Amino acid sequence: MLFDSTVRQEVGRSFAATLVVILTVVITYMLIRTLGQAAGGAVAPQDVVLLLGYTSFGYLPLVLSLSLFVSVVVVLGRMYRDSEMAVWFACGLGLHRFIRPVLWTALPVWLVIGVATLWVWPWVNERSAELRERYQQRSDLSRVTPGVFQTSADGQRVFFIERDSPDGWVARNVFILDDNPRVESVTSARMGHIESTPEGKFLVLEHGQRSETRLSTQVHTAARFDTYRVLVDDKRVQTAQERPPKAMASMDLMRSHQSIHHAELTWRVGLLLAAGNLLLLGIGLASTNPRRPSNWNLIFALLTFIIYLNLVNLSQGWVATQRLSMGAALAWIHGLVFVMALCLLYWRDFGIVWTSRWFYKARP
Repeated sequence: MLFDSTVRQEVGRSFAATLVVILTVVITYMLIRTLGQAAGGAVAPQDVVLLLGYTSFGYLPLVLSLSLFVSVVVVLGRMYRDSEMAVWFACGLGLHRFIRPVLWTALPVWLVIGVATLWVWPWVNERSAELRERYQQRSDLSRVTPGVFQTSADGQRVFFIERDSPDGWVARNVFILDDNPRVESVTSARMGHIESTPEGKFLVLEHGQRSETRLSTQVHTAARFDTYRVLVDDKRVQTAQERPPKAMASMDLMRSHQSIHHAELTWRVGLLLAAGNLLLLGIGLASTNPRRPSNWNLIFALLTFIIYLNLVNLSQGWVATQRLSMGAALAWIHGLVFVMALCLLYWRDFGIVWTSRWFYKARP
């Protein structure tokens, strides 16, 4: 039918353009955030691009939902301003008739949102957590950066070196501050190199001095040395036995009896249901007066999206604190929004006509 094909083409083109814009904004924001984390030492600099890809995939359901919602509001709003709606209404087509072509256009995207929310989201969070954990559990030697004071993994040592050899295994002007509850020591040396033994990796210092202070007695000692060996623990990456709920598979969350796991599953299912409800809300919120063209309908629609998304996040907190069960949270929030969307569509189709008739009859 001409009507269905026209609406599908308009919504599809608008969705593609909106998706490119929103995805560009999100990737730019996440790139700045990831670079800041790398500069602060939270993630490895060489993992910035990989972590950015994981994060972008994680935000894909929200980006797709917002793009669909905005595209529906923009397309129908343009039809109102260009008086195309008046033509369709004059042909006997109500606003509820737009539901079928909009849903058929959004069905493939809605399936992608479901896959991304239920399967891709936990996989992305698991991989991101592994990258961060691997970087945090790296050895003290790998933390050392030439010309930069760097803290060890336990926070008790501060290193400073100037590397001299191309392979990075020989250094000059080495400085180590060791601060533990009993002894505080400062070690400096002209040269240093790394030796690997079955017991671990050692930093061998040459031609230096060591100053030590016992905190209990305030006894200060100083010594010079020709060779001094410092054990640097080479930690292995350990995978946590208990993964966070957002990194767990959806089937594992369903089998669990913990409220925090049900809360995470409530958020995932709620995000999928919200994508469908937003389409119905977008059809009803797109209405505007062609005689006074403005973008207030789009601003109000974006405000509705923010409020709805906050309600989805609140439902996760309610289930986690056992104020509501998973089924009750999904039914109350998304069921209520679904009923409101249907009532809005009904009022747009029939309520305005009845209101105008009653107004003219009530006039003296």
